Amino acid sequence: MGEARLETGVHGHEIYTYDYEKALLPGTDSGAGMWRYQRLLPRPDEPTMYPLPVGGTPLRTTREIRQRLGMRGLWLKDETKGPSASNKDRATALVIDQGLRTGVGVISTASTGNAAVSTAIGGAAAGIAVVIFVPVDCAPAKVEMMAAMGAYVFRVCEGYRAAFELSRRAAAHFHWMDRCTGLNPLTIEAKKTASFEVWEQLGDRAPDVVTVPVGDGVTLIGAAKGFQELVACGVAAKVPRLIGVQAQSCAPVAARWHGTPVPAQWPGTVADGIEVPEPMLTDWTIDEVRRTDGDFVTVTDAEILDAVELLSDAAQITSEPAGATSLAGLRQATATGLVSPDETAVAWVTGANLPSPPVRAARPGAVFTISAGLDAVAFALAGTPVPVS
Repeated sequence: MGEARLETGVHGHEIYTYDYEKALLPGTDSGAGMWRYQRLLPRPDEPTMYPLPVGGTPLRTTREIRQRLGMRGLWLKDETKGPSASNKDRATALVIDQGLRTGVGVISTASTGNAAVSTAIGGAAAGIAVVIFVPVDCAPAKVEMMAAMGAYVFRVCEGYRAAFELSRRAAAHFHWMDRCTGLNPLTIEAKKTASFEVWEQLGDRAPDVVTVPVGDGVTLIGAAKGFQELVACGVAAKVPRLIGVQAQSCAPVAARWHGTPVPAQWPGTVADGIEVPEPMLTDWTIDEVRRTDGDFVTVTDAEILDAVELLSDAAQITSEPAGATSLAGLRQATATGLVSPDETAVAWVTGANLPSPPVRAARPGAVFTISAGLDAVAFALAGTPVPVS
């Protein structure tokens, strides 16, 4: 591998760095998918044991969608083609890859939905136990799919922030591998590979601007790191302008950026995949946008749903609301002059609702509704294959 070093970043979070050079980028014979970039990943330069195909998602466009948005250089990074129809599959794959190489028996995470579904599917495929913590109002269909995939799911009454903190404490206490997005640096390493793919798919050039949905901010941070590493390797001139997009009904990062008041409680949004009232990486996300001379925009639920329909009608991409938020944001940014019609712009379409999982679980899991506390977790898991002692 490219001599990965785990360092402490400016925000106190761990981050991997490398001795950057062009030779770390893949050649034409480097295989397909995310693993073709493994010299820029913190793992041995050898085939993975992870059993599902991940990465290599298409960069799409159609004349119709370009005409309807008035953008000649519009592209869509279609992350709906992964095993769980979500860009979360990249992070899941790299975390479980490490777990398989080091003999980990349990992977745990907190999520508003998509990362949890992805982890449950990845765990089922790899034969690793999965424990998931979600807010109590997590979409029931997603919770059911997690359990059907063999995961043990805890619906935490106090909400997402409490679920996240309980997940972190449980992983440390019970010696599970913690997949929590952003705080496990592997998740950012995995997500940066989408930027590598875009660069290759555009003929070894970076776009002018990228729009990314923002919940906790990890997808945007990962996109930024990918383009930064292309610059460091000497193959790209600059990092694209990054525009973070949030739902107007849950936009704490955008509010901080624009200096607007944050309500005591956000009303909630149809884009549940990015409905994170208290993001963990706000400062880091804002810094990445500022570094590229980017911006944040917010869009209404009606604009998000219109983008879902537009993706379906004009680009034949089926997206969930959170996944379509980037296109809604790009549409607004173009209308207000933040993005020029002549620029090359890529909207990250980050996920779709998964009609059925691609693998079968060895056995079903279970769902528990609890107040946040380690004792409640240990009691619920007693007698299951998950070690809690």
